[in-house]
Amino acid sequence: MSTKLSITISFVLIAIAALVGLVLYAQLPDPMPSHWNAAGEIDGYMSKFWGVWLMPLTTLGFTLLLAAVPAIDPLKANIEKFRGLYNAFIIGFVVYMLYVYGLTLAASLGYLFNMTYMLLPVVGLLFIGISFLLEKAKRNFFIGIRTPWTLSSDEVWEKTHKLGAQTFRIGGALVIVSAFLGESGFWLMMIALLVAALVPVVYSYVVFARLEK
Repeated sequence: MSTKLSITISFVLIAIAALVGLVLYAQLPDPMPSHWNAAGEIDGYMSKFWGVWLMPLTTLGFTLLLAAVPAIDPLKANIEKFRGLYNAFIIGFVVYMLYVYGLTLAASLGYLFNMTYMLLPVVGLLFIGISFLLEKAKRNFFIGIRTPWTLSSDEVWEKTHKLGAQTFRIGGALVIVSAFLGESGFWLMMIALLVAALVPVVYSYVVFARLEK
């Protein structure tokens, strides 16, 4: 996917979300729900103004940042080797953020649902999507599993990201399963994501140490 198409689609999605928020503005309560506990119940609120505009603005800011990363990375040539997949990830990230925004608006309008159950499958899919990006990522300073050891060696980078792709896929699958386990599913999600992220970091040092010997 080209960079221009990816950014265009992202901007259009953000604009549509902002328009929906504007149209619904008069119907929304003040304050609006803004936080949910592990049981999926509302336990925090914010003013209607920020409840409507914070998520679209935050998503726009992150989209601009993600779009700028390839241009400022000293190893930008490496990013170009997987740029199409990275561009697709940007769209996936925007869709995830706006999905959360949609749930927030729905909860504010009085629709009853468990936020945890609604989020977990999507978080799992996001991690599975990230796993494909990790699998193709080449050494750079912004995207991927960046430790002192992966950044120092292409071989450590490749081996670490090969493992990381697998741990993120397994972690994502476990997060999807956790959506069907009730309140305990939240803790399975946290453990799965923590293990998925930490195992490759430790492994990168192990590979580096072996190569040093």
